[in-house]
Amino acid sequence: MAAADAGDLVFPQELASFIDEWKEKPGSLIMILHKTQETFGYISRRAAERLSRLTGIPLARIYGVITFYHFFKTTKPGKYKISVCLGTACYLKGGQDLIEEARNILSIAPGAVTEDGLFSIDPVRCVGCCGLAPVITVGTDTYGKLTKDQLPEIIAKYQSA
Repeated sequence: MAAADAGDLVFPQELASFIDEWKEKPGSLIMILHKTQETFGYISRRAAERLSRLTGIPLARIYGVITFYHFFKTTKPGKYKISVCLGTACYLKGGQDLIEEARNILSIAPGAVTEDGLFSIDPVRCVGCCGLAPVITVGTDTYGKLTKDQLPEIIAKYQSA
């Protein structure tokens, strides 16, 4: 099976094969959405439409799942996705303050991406590092026991990368 095409959106062979393998299995939509987001970083309108055609699942149902689960994104994230933990420990130790400070430093609104496309900020429920609260991740890098004063230096590291 060749890579599927939806306008200028190309589904890589690995994703197309995954969809083909899973589309007939009951309850497979979330698995397919996870794989699609893993491939593209988010689930675009074109990707959702293509998934609907490939799986036979109505577009409204696909969007119902995408919008119900906080994990799925419909807009392209920044190159460096800053995830700020808001689990109980992180929240109590200033996680919300870290979100506000990062948005302030980068001059972006909730759900937005910086003009240069480098950064987006997302609150997350838990990253599993409660002993390091409050915690942020930038891509695969984890930073713990943070204060607002440390954020400019962390962000600058990625701006100059």
